[in-house]
Amino acid sequence: MRPFIRRRMSPVKLVLLAGAFFLLMLVLLQRDVGSSAAVEPWFKELAERKDEVMVMVRKAVNNIGFQIRAPQEPSVQQQQPTQDAKCPPGFYSQSELKPPLERPPQDPTGPGADGKAFASDNLSPDDMKEKEEGMTRHCFNQFASDRISLSRSLGEDTRPSECVQRTFRRCPPLPTTSVIIVFHNEAWSTLLRTVYSVLHTSPAMLLKEIILVDDASVSDHLKSKLDEFVVQLKIVRVVRQLERKGLITARLLGASLAQGEILTFLDAHCECFHGWLEPLLARIIEEPTAVVSPEITSIDLNTFQFHKPVASNRAFNRGNFDWSLAFGWEAIPEEAKKLRKDETYPIKTPTFAGGLFSISKTYFEHIGTYDDKMEIWGGENVEMSFRVWQCGGQLEIIPCSVVGHVFRTKSPHTFPKGTEVITRNQVRLAEVWMDDYKKIYYRRNNKAAVMAKEHNFGDISDRLNLREKLKCKNFTWYLNTVYPEAFVPDLNPEKFGAIKNSGSNTCLDVGESNTGGKAVIMYTCHNMGGNQYFEYSSHKELRHNIGTQLCLHARPQPETVLVHVCELKGKGTSVAPLQQWVFTEGKLLKNPSSGKCLRLVEDHPQMDQCNAADLYQHWTFS
Repeated sequence: MRPFIRRRMSPVKLVLLAGAFFLLMLVLLQRDVGSSAAVEPWFKELAERKDEVMVMVRKAVNNIGFQIRAPQEPSVQQQQPTQDAKCPPGFYSQSELKPPLERPPQDPTGPGADGKAFASDNLSPDDMKEKEEGMTRHCFNQFASDRISLSRSLGEDTRPSECVQRTFRRCPPLPTTSVIIVFHNEAWSTLLRTVYSVLHTSPAMLLKEIILVDDASVSDHLKSKLDEFVVQLKIVRVVRQLERKGLITARLLGASLAQGEILTFLDAHCECFHGWLEPLLARIIEEPTAVVSPEITSIDLNTFQFHKPVASNRAFNRGNFDWSLAFGWEAIPEEAKKLRKDETYPIKTPTFAGGLFSISKTYFEHIGTYDDKMEIWGGENVEMSFRVWQCGGQLEIIPCSVVGHVFRTKSPHTFPKGTEVITRNQVRLAEVWMDDYKKIYYRRNNKAAVMAKEHNFGDISDRLNLREKLKCKNFTWYLNTVYPEAFVPDLNPEKFGAIKNSGSNTCLDVGESNTGGKAVIMYTCHNMGGNQYFEYSSHKELRHNIGTQLCLHARPQPETVLVHVCELKGKGTSVAPLQQWVFTEGKLLKNPSSGKCLRLVEDHPQMDQCNAADLYQHWTFS
């Protein structure tokens, strides 16, 4: 039997118990007094004064500390809490967000005014010559650019209403930014229009400085003339690399000198739209590990028309990559669209273009800046995309931030060490971040495969140490979590290489600039991959997937077989029957859905009745 545990009784309980006992005694006294005629005088007096005693008891109970009282009106001092001067309440006003340089009045009929196209009708022979020389020099219409105001207006704010009407809280305060613009032999007008565009559209209180980084330009107008010109702009300065080292090294130089809390990188041929900067900075305040890009719209390289946002439109693109490690654009998946209530919501993107973005300077340094052993240009944006996601950050596009960019069809600049530096950069990122999936890239790029085999891509030990230090996730996690929509080729396909016809001893070739929908051709086998590279997938497709995922697609005789965009793209898709092929024991290439085989007819691959004795129906992987 458990012993009885004695507990101390609290003072409150003791008071309540005593009060209850006293009240009980009063009730009994009242009954006794009322029923007995012979009562002691003192006892009768006590009973008659019971009402006074009850009042005393109630007052005692009401004075006990646990009693809940009515709320009291706060004092004036309590109603006005002390404000933090660094973090005031409310939202920034328009006057607080004024730019450091007001745009001067613009002629609405001037060349390219309000972002309109430059009219190039009736050019004289001298004008045509100047235009052609400018196109050769810069791969855009310098003639048009030079005649458009450096401070040109882009007209009314045509972003969606939720972007136009958005306000930004003072607390936590928006951070300051340094805008870094790298240039190499850039046209005067495009470079300065970029600078003025930033000055006319960025809040002065947030724009710490603009740093122009010269990557060893040789053009005279970019030397002392530029230095003297920017003096009047006060917060603009020029720093120089005396030797051509490329975009990566130049950006690192600019970042090392920047005084702003946020680094904002722009190309040298951009124009910023209304309210472009605040949404980028606000998102980084919300999520410090976010690397954010504006919605990039195009400035036409021929007319310099600025393609303005349309208020009723919704963002529809995000970044991707193909297995040749080239950056591209794709539609936002429907599931991702449903998660966004309006255009103020960011878009998660697997990769980013890398030319225009903002990042916390602290996070930029934490995440490993750039791979400083990459050379000149190429691959750094895909490398940074993989690194940010795998190491705990995120890439986003901010649709309310709109910046125009001149997209050229080719680069006007030479590579000091040749274009092989791009392959070298890509091998470095593949070796550090892609794990076994790097094999997929190497099968598509023979030069890269040889470079990797010979370890001719420089020391990557510091990048591998960074991956270990930051406890970064593997590439399988990236594909499964960040980019589940991607089609992942077989790591070890059954067959790959060139498909050779035994009758002609030539190979299937997709031809030049075939992005799908064009007939295949036959060409001399060169065993260099490229247009002759195919993989026989585990889904029985013949994929030409160096860049765009293209599949050999059967068509009724006598039409030539072609390559189409593969129907099987990844999550939620399936193989098209006309894109399935079976290699028979007799070396025939058969499409099960049609029951016919691929045959070479006068250099045109067509479908025909299967005939194992016909050498022009025999196909092998070389």
